Amino acid sequence: MPEQQGEQRVVGVGPWEGPWPDDPRFDPELLAEGDRRNVVDEYRYWSNAAIVADLDTRRNPLHVAVENWQHDANIGSVVRTANAVNAAGAHVVGHRRWNRRGAMVTDRYLSVHHHEDVAALAAWAADRGLPVVGIDNVEGSVPLETYDLPRKCVLLFGQEGPGLTDEAVAHCVDVLAIAQFGSTRSINVGAAAAVAMHAWVRRHVFGQQP
Repeated sequence: MPEQQGEQRVVGVGPWEGPWPDDPRFDPELLAEGDRRNVVDEYRYWSNAAIVADLDTRRNPLHVAVENWQHDANIGSVVRTANAVNAAGAHVVGHRRWNRRGAMVTDRYLSVHHHEDVAALAAWAADRGLPVVGIDNVEGSVPLETYDLPRKCVLLFGQEGPGLTDEAVAHCVDVLAIAQFGSTRSINVGAAAAVAMHAWVRRHVFGQQP
């Protein structure tokens, strides 16, 4: 649990106290120095490899992909949310390099794949029987709120601003729009990804119908 130092909340735990554990999942360096990572209490003192191995036993069959043509800073936020729902993987389409700052090192805990273009992503998904579902408010899109998201699928997001490319739309089985009631045309892609992934969680983890 988080410690308190004065009025400041300190995340994590300090050095291990008591007899040294022999659990092979524990990292000796973290035991000696403390574990201040942003991980759930269950994983305190575990090595990164041990955490990944445990997550791999219960991954959700959801993949998340983002087009990366302008080095969008929001990609990190999408990856971070993908980790939060324990998605099977995240995918970067286009430029290989992406801004990892927003991921807050969560990319260590799930697979991040790269595809040169949308066609390559679509081929990868087709080989695995995964429909590609776009998220954007383009013409012809249907409401996310009333759509029955597939359990196994790839959710594809575009760049901040321009949204999905025409090529991306062409490879999607459907494109879904998030309901908006204000004055702006679109919402932040990191926020859109969080909304869409949570819709998937409501449908397939909690069994709530759209």
